[in-house]
Amino acid sequence: MATDIELTDADEGKRVVGPNGDEFGRVAEVRHGTAHVDPDPSMSDTIMSKLGWGDSDEDTYPLQEERIESVTDDEVRLGDL
Repeated sequence: MATDIELTDADEGKRVVGPNGDEFGRVAEVRHGTAHVDPDPSMSDTIMSKLGWGDSDEDTYPLQEERIESVTDDEVRLGDL
């Protein structure tokens, strides 16, 4: 995984997609370089668990930097889960 990616306010609103292009949600906010993701309602509990998001009813979840493979103009792509 990429380790030198710095997320900024400019990344808010970008889609968060898995390695196969499946959409997991959108970046709702970037706080202190950490993306907080509003998950897609159809995302399975299994995927949420793999991302370390558990099963709590939070509005957004922090995205661990080590999960991010790349950031483009319109999406944050995750590596293998």
